[in-house]
Amino acid sequence: MVRKKIVAGNWKMNKSYDEGIALVEQLLDELDMDKVGETHVIISPPSVLLQPITELLMFTPGIAVAAQNCHQEESGAYTGEISARMIKSIDADAVILGHSERREYFKEDDSLIAKKMKAVLANELMVIYCCGESFEERKTGNHIAVVEKQLRTALADFSTKDAENIIVAYEPVWAIGTGEVATVQQAGEMHTHIRKVLADIFGDTSQNMSILYGGSVKPDNAAELFAHPDIDGGLIGGASLKSNDFMSIIYALSK
Repeated sequence: MVRKKIVAGNWKMNKSYDEGIALVEQLLDELDMDKVGETHVIISPPSVLLQPITELLMFTPGIAVAAQNCHQEESGAYTGEISARMIKSIDADAVILGHSERREYFKEDDSLIAKKMKAVLANELMVIYCCGESFEERKTGNHIAVVEKQLRTALADFSTKDAENIIVAYEPVWAIGTGEVATVQQAGEMHTHIRKVLADIFGDTSQNMSILYGGSVKPDNAAELFAHPDIDGGLIGGASLKSNDFMSIIYALSK
């Protein structure tokens, strides 16, 4: 089995209902699926847009839909939250978990993220699990150890069968929304190490797990980053909000 090439667009808290629908319709009109080839595209809109966008993309098998987060419980008195079961019920495909903004602003740690992952996998959805270090952690030379600890804490209780439905996204926190970008050498070093850690946890199954880079990927740096053998695609933030930029990044991976 060959690792999947994936470009995922995380819209974060952007786009109104009409704006989001218009962006997806533009992508559907302009994206050349023949040119996309074997690359898998994932769109991750805010919760209010999950169902309409899932319906819009129902007949476009090359594009999946992911929620940006979910609660670890299936139901209950958790005002403002949505569950993996709810996400599954609208035929979405995946959930992003452990994003650096969830860790920083909502104080989520890997023990909680692991519980959420169990809920997502139990509902037969894919997980996009995010890990990465802060600027301070990189500056002090602890970046490798920090990311390895995140992986081992979050993934310790999952089976090789579970691993088939887990995508890992490495996002250096210091390169998200800052305009800073890790060099290919920096990103590649971490992706190679993540692959080694996954191999230690999941054995041969790890070779089929996609590892995405998520740190200010843009049309002008995408091809260079994607050329590294351990970078299987990207988790795209700001550039996914502009149709032309997002398409350029998708095409950069599809070459």
